[in-house]
Order: sequence, then structure tokens, then C-alpha cells
Amino acid sequence: MPGAVDHKSPCEVGVPRPQDEPIPVVIVDGFLGGTGALLWGNFEHYLNIGHEDSGLKKRRTIFVRCVLQTRQASRVTFTKTLFWKSVGPVSSLHDRACELFYALCGGTVDYGEQHALEHGHSRYGRTNQEGLYPEWSTGRPLHFLGHSMGGPTIVKLQWLMHTGFFGTHVHPDMVLSVTAISSPLRGTQLVYILGERIDAAPAVRPLSLGTALSKIVHIISFFSPPTHSPFDFHSESRKLSYRETSWKSFWKQLKKSDWAESRDAAPFDVTFEAADEREAVFEGIPNKNSFYRAYAAEMVNLQVLKSFVVDNNLEDWKGTRRLFAVLDIFSPLYLSSRFMASFDFSSLQPQPSFMSQVATSHDGCDDLESGVLNYVDTTQWRRRHVKGSHCPEYGMSTN
Repeated sequence: MPGAVDHKSPCEVGVPRPQDEPIPVVIVDGFLGGTGALLWGNFEHYLNIGHEDSGLKKRRTIFVRCVLQTRQASRVTFTKTLFWKSVGPVSSLHDRACELFYALCGGTVDYGEQHALEHGHSRYGRTNQEGLYPEWSTGRPLHFLGHSMGGPTIVKLQWLMHTGFFGTHVHPDMVLSVTAISSPLRGTQLVYILGERIDAAPAVRPLSLGTALSKIVHIISFFSPPTHSPFDFHSESRKLSYRETSWKSFWKQLKKSDWAESRDAAPFDVTFEAADEREAVFEGIPNKNSFYRAYAAEMVNLQVLKSFVVDNNLEDWKGTRRLFAVLDIFSPLYLSSRFMASFDFSSLQPQPSFMSQVATSHDGCDDLESGVLNYVDTTQWRRRHVKGSHCPEYGMSTN
């Protein structure tokens, strides 16, 4: 358990919620996220459509990256205000969950003494002078919505609450609901396509996109200014800045990243091996007083797309195919979905636990990946069928 008294979270005393105050919503970005409103748009406006006309007070929304002045105004009016506060975009689920907790409650991020020793980084991270929702308690729970890796980050957060990691005053009932959108709750083959070794994770293949991304992270972290940066990797506990490490150490990390090729980073946490390890200890077991829902963006194979075009009297089929051919070239999701659809799961070592389920399913492939999300995701399993160890069709992504 994180333990120092002077680092204790202020989320300790439950203050009853006014009956007319809607329950706030916390939105958590995924891998390489943190763009906030730039990606999500005017979320608050659309979230509150109809509230004023019906006489209801607007729901507060904590968008884990935000302007605190907006939040102060919302305390008076109970509007659904979006709070943006980033968590580590390439950090492990454990580190992201800790950063999320302290972003909401306030205080210095405590990753836990045992965790820090095990993974070779500092126990404490940055200090949040003011939490986005310090009144958070079982009496004032929160809704959580996670996109991509934001989904399993929320699951990890509630699991740490369940195990008493944040202290006895913190309870999983503080999470009223978990909604996941295109979240790899059971891992994704995309991480192997980007460079993770299929036989020796968390090792990364040389000259892969994953290796290039890790070098970019180290370069930005090393030269990052002491002031707020739009490229915030929450690397304080790793001491990667030029103010805390030497040029020699920097070049060493560029050759082989101790962070990227560790079990305490985002890439390993979305491998099937890591997902199986979490399931083996029942991590993510539902809390009886929480609501869970997951949404999967999915592919549409070409035959289904053709039927849709014909049935709805849309553009000619050849023109539509040409359009998608262009999108294939320019959209990363189209490109990644092609690789995901043809990924050979039988090549993985160790074999994922879901392979025994796939082996007993029927032939065919009804619907496919979103370009990021794996089709065998636990909470989004819809009896999708795979022929052998491949799923060769591909089509339109709605991610």
C-alpha cells in the first residue's frame, strides 16, 4: 500500500451529494491520448442538450484534462463540466490508475513502495495541488468512461481500490459505472504488429514502429521544458529529463529503452500475456454496486458493405470500393485493421487463453476489428467466429 502520511489523498471524508446534483462523469483517454477537447470536441454541450429545457441541472463531467476555473463555476451551478487532467499516455495500467486517482483527489502521486522497487522507478510522481474532485467518496461516486486504453485503466483503478492500495477509506463503490469504448480489455494483437516480440514480450523488435515510438518518447522527455508541455508523458518517476539524467544515460536509453521494454509500460499491459495474468488473479472482477458496459467499434467486411450500398440505393459499388481503397492508403486504422485481420494467433508464445475458445467456434468471420480493438475482447465477446487462426476479411472501420 502507498503509505506516507504526508502524501495521503484528501479523498477521505464523504460529503453527501445534493439531491439535485447529477453524478459527474470522468472521461479517460487511451494510449498516446491527452488531446482533450481537440479530439472530443464540445462534449459538454452535447452531453447537456435537453437539460435546461427540462428544468434539470447539468451534469458535471470531469474530462481528466481541464481548466480548473470551469470546475469552480460548476460547483455553484452543477453543470456537466469537463475536467481535463492527463495521465501517462504510454505508462502502465498501474501507473495510469495511480495518476488518475490523485488527479481526482489531489496530492502527490504514490505508485506504491513495492511497485516502485519491483520496476525500478521512484515511488512518487508529480503533485496535484488541487484535485479535480476532492469530494469523491462512496457518498459522492463518479461515472467513468474510458476510450481505448482508458477502459482498462479504469478497471485497474477499481481493482486497486478493491485491494486497499489507496487506503481503507477508499472503496470500489466510489466507481458507480464503467463504460469502455473500443478498449482492449483482453489485449490486442496490434501491439505485436507495432513491434512487441510475439515470443518474448516485453522485448521489442529492432527497426519496428514500436522502437521508433520509444525513441521519440525518450527524446521528448529528455528535452521537455520544466513548464507545461503539450507532450506530457508523466515521466517524473523515471527521471528521463536532462535535469535529472546524463547524456550517457540518454544515449543508452535510445539504444534500448528500459521503460518501453519492461513489464511496467503500456505496450506490455495490452499483450494477451499480461491480460491473462490479470485474469488469473481475478483482476477486474465486477463490483456488485457498479454498472459495466463496453462498446466495440467494428469492421464491416466487403460483402456486407456491398449489400448495404445496394439496399440503400447509394453510390455505385465500384465507386464505393475506390473510395475505400483511398482510405486504406491514408488511414492508419484501415492499415492496422488489415494487419490485425491477418494476424496469426497460433504464433504467440505463450498461447493466449482465449485460443481454446476460438478453437471450438465455427468457421467464418462475421465482423472484425476496429483497427485497434481485438475481436476477442472479454466484455465485447459476441460469438464472432474465426476460420483457423486467421480472420482474413477486412473492411470499414467505425472506430
